[in-house]
This record gives sequence, structure tokens and C-alpha cells, in this order.
Amino acid sequence: MTAVVPAQSPAENQAENEAQEQGRAQERARTPASALALELAAAGRLPAFVYDLAELDAHVRSVRAALGDVELYYAVKANPDPELLRVLSSHVDGFEVASGGELAHVRASYPDKPVALGGPGKTDEELVSEVTRLHVESTGELRRLLASGRAADVLLRVNLDLPVEGASLAMGGGATPFGMDPAAIDECLDLLSTQDTVRLRGIHAHLASGLDAPRMLELAAAILEYARGLGVTEINLGGGMAVSYTDPERRFDWHAYGRGLAELRRPGEVLRVEPGRSLTVYCGRYVTRVIDVKRVHGELFAVVAGGTHHIRTPATKGHNQPLVDGAPGEPVTIVGQLCTPKDVLARRVPISLERGDVVEFTMAGAYAWNISHHSFLMHPEPGFHYIGG
Repeated sequence: MTAVVPAQSPAENQAENEAQEQGRAQERARTPASALALELAAAGRLPAFVYDLAELDAHVRSVRAALGDVELYYAVKANPDPELLRVLSSHVDGFEVASGGELAHVRASYPDKPVALGGPGKTDEELVSEVTRLHVESTGELRRLLASGRAADVLLRVNLDLPVEGASLAMGGGATPFGMDPAAIDECLDLLSTQDTVRLRGIHAHLASGLDAPRMLELAAAILEYARGLGVTEINLGGGMAVSYTDPERRFDWHAYGRGLAELRRPGEVLRVEPGRSLTVYCGRYVTRVIDVKRVHGELFAVVAGGTHHIRTPATKGHNQPLVDGAPGEPVTIVGQLCTPKDVLARRVPISLERGDVVEFTMAGAYAWNISHHSFLMHPEPGFHYIGG
């Protein structure tokens, strides 16, 4: 008997093609970067960051397709590297910045790209910046903006009292420095109702980071219900899409999220998201070399050039930075050159390391170099290299 294979729907074909492309992109990220790592080591040019621009392009293209007509902004704080911004600019609707410095950095290369300015503690100068959207964080910010007489299109950042269990970071859901509770939002609405220079366009609600698609959709539904009660139709749902450093192959389900948002949205509503880490983290690697291997009280340590003054993420989040597999060996803790016990990149990794070996950490494309304490001990800065661009 001949088996009958059911024909795939167009959506299934698209999903399969995107999965294959993602697999190819991951392979491109694996092989060329490793070859380049050896070249850099031979030339004495480590530590270094290596960014695979082809992998980034494929990933963001897939995210863009999954979101449909939901607006996609990139949160520049995740990684402002100019080459990454160049790739991202072809796919995103705009950039989200959180300071005047980030705004100037983006405007220098993309003067016509939509930009949203957010973040607490805005200076008077930042409040009157020429931006597409200004995310107002407090009644005090709004009063200063109104007093300036400057025209602006604003979103009010709301901090709703919603449960955010399981989040890696909570920016809302209770008493935090971010956004305003509904009572303060009501006060802002009263202030805005007496004038027409500052125009209310909608709300912004980035409540948490590190959540999967189903949980993000639950929050989105609650945020949309609140926005509809205010009568606004532009809603920025923020970022916070989960990234797993313990299981790098487990990625945020952008297709489920896009489908869910399409079902939640009503006619006339504009939905926007502004991810950062989940867009760029996978395209970057931090490559270094082993300086020394030693045993202390029975524990094996490998000391590498560089450390958390280059890539602070594992120290701040308390995880092992994922690394390219090598020959198995006795568990070894990989540390940097800093005079602090917190300069740990990965603990008790079952890999064989010797002096001179190249170590290649993955998932270094976000919140790595740009959040690190570069000047501590005044070690040399890493190099930056790009492939696939």
C-alpha cells in the first residue's frame, strides 16, 4: 500500500522554510566564527567579540514575518553596535532609546527612522528632544514637558498591578521605579485634557522580562483591556521576550506570539513591541584564550584573558555563559583577570582546557560589552569583528 502524505498548507510551508533557514543561520554562526576565532588567536587579537551579521539578518527577518503588521522597534540598550543597527534597520519599524546619548547615536546614522524615547529620570533636555514618541514615566515628567511649551506625541507608561511570576526582571506589577500606577495615569489625563500642545497617543506597558509567549500574551490581553478603558488605540507592549542561557536552543515562540496578538487586536488599534536581547543575543560570540590553569583546594580553575569587564552578563544574572563544546574533561570554572571573586564566566564546565586554548562563548550579542565595567583594572579593550555581512 502506498502511503498518502497530506499536502502542507502555505502556513506550514512557510514555518518549515523559516525553520530550515534558522537552522542554516545557526550553522553559519557556528562554523565561520570558530574558524575566525582560531585566526584571531593566531594573530594575537584576543579577546574579541565576533558578530555574525547573516545570522542576525535571518533571525530578525523571521521575527518580522511572525509579527505581521505589529510594529517592531529595537531596544538599542541591548546592543548599540553600529553594524548590528545597520542590519536591524532594514527590518524594524523604529528604534527605542533610553537616553540622549542613545538618541544621538541612532540619529547620527538614521536621521529619518522613527525613534521612541523612554526610561526614567529624563533630563529637561531629553524631554524636549525631537522624537517620534516620548514615553512619559511620571506626572513630574509631564508637568515639566507641559511647562516647556514644546509640542510632543506621548505615550504614558503604566505600571499595572498584574502578577509577573517567572519573570527574570520585573519592571511592573507593583512598586518599582518604572512607569505610573493607574491613579497617576488619571492625573496625567487630567493635565493633558486642558491643552493640545502635548498630544496623547496611547500607553506604554513594559512590565517584565524573561517571559514565554503564552505568558506575554496574558499580559498583553490585560494591558489592552486597560487601554480600551482609557479610550486609546496605540499600545506599546514593550519587550521582555524570554532568552534562556541554560538552554540556548529554547527560543521565544515568535509565531505563537504574532498569532496571539493578531487575535487580541481590535480594528483601528496599533500594537507595538520593542525587544532587544531576544533579537541580537544569538548573533554574538565572545572569544578569548586561556592564560593559566590551576587547582585551588581541589577545584580546577581556568583563567582567561578578559572577563566580566568585557561581558558582564553572567556575573549580573548568575548563570554560566554558554560556550562552544570542546573535548570533555574534569569540571573547570572559567574566570577572568579581575581582582574579584565575581569575575566568573562559567562554573564547573566539563571541558578540557589548557594554557593557550581558545574559548568561545556564545549568546554574547546583547548586554555584554555595553553594560560592562570597562575601566576596572584598565585592561585592554576587546576587538570587534563581523562575518556574513
